[in-house]
Amino acid sequence: MSTLPTTADLLDFATHLAWTGGRRTLAWFNCDVPKEIKADGSPVTIADKDAEATMRALLRQQFPDHTVVGEEQGEERGTVPIRWIIDPIDGTRTFLRGVPFYGTLVGVEVQGEPTVGVIYIPALDELVAAGRGLGCRWNGRPCRVASTPKLSDSLVVATDETAVRRRLGHERHDLLVARTALQRTWADCYGYVLVATGRSEIAMDAVMAIWDNAALLPVIEEAGGRFTSWRGERRIDGGDAVATNGVLHDEVLGLLAGAGPLP
Repeated sequence: MSTLPTTADLLDFATHLAWTGGRRTLAWFNCDVPKEIKADGSPVTIADKDAEATMRALLRQQFPDHTVVGEEQGEERGTVPIRWIIDPIDGTRTFLRGVPFYGTLVGVEVQGEPTVGVIYIPALDELVAAGRGLGCRWNGRPCRVASTPKLSDSLVVATDETAVRRRLGHERHDLLVARTALQRTWADCYGYVLVATGRSEIAMDAVMAIWDNAALLPVIEEAGGRFTSWRGERRIDGGDAVATNGVLHDEVLGLLAGAGPLP
C-alpha cells in the first residue's frame, strides 16, 4: 500500500475542495433556481449537482484511489482506507429561500476515524476547518468553543425546532427551553459553526445523514467541544446530532434522554 497523505495534506485539500464547491453554488444563489424533489421528499437543484460534480472531479484528479461519498451521487469506492464525505449544499431549502446560512461540507475519514472537517458558508464567506491534532481555524485564525459553564447562560440552536419538539415531546422540549437562556433556529451547518467559534453553546438536529455529520465531528472536537448522537455515541452515522462546548454536554444529553425514535 502506498503511503497515506498526512492529516495536514488532507486538510489543505479539503479546504480547497469546500471553498471551490461552495463558490460554485453562488452562481445560482438568489436566482430563483428551479428545484426537483427527490425520493425522500427533499429538494435538489442544479447548484447541488454542479457543485458536487466539480468536487468529485477534483477528488478523482488528486486522490483517484480514495472512496468518495456524496449526497447527490452516492458512493465511488476506492482502494485505500480514506473516505471523503461531501455535501455540496447543506441546507438546500435555506439556499432556495436566499437565506445565507447554507454551507458546503467536506469530511474525511482515515481508517474509519473522522479526521478532517471543513465547513464553508459561501454567502457569508466564513470557513471553519479542522484536522485531528491540528486544532480548528475560523477564516485562518484559531477558534475555540465558549467556556460558558451554566446551561442557564447558554444559547441553543436547531435547524428545525418542530422536529426537535416532535422527537422530545412537548414536556421535555419545554424543559430544554426553560433551562437555557436563548433558543434560535439559525439553521443547518451554520449552527455548528456558531458552536465551534464560541458564539453558541449548543446545536442540535433531530434528523441527520452521514454527509451532514462527517465534517462536523472533527470541527467541534478540535475546537474543544463534543459532538455525539442524542444517545451520547461518538459517531457520524447516528441519525441525529448534538454539539456542545463540552462542559454542558452530559447535562444536555440528560435532557435528550428518552427522545422518541428517529422517523
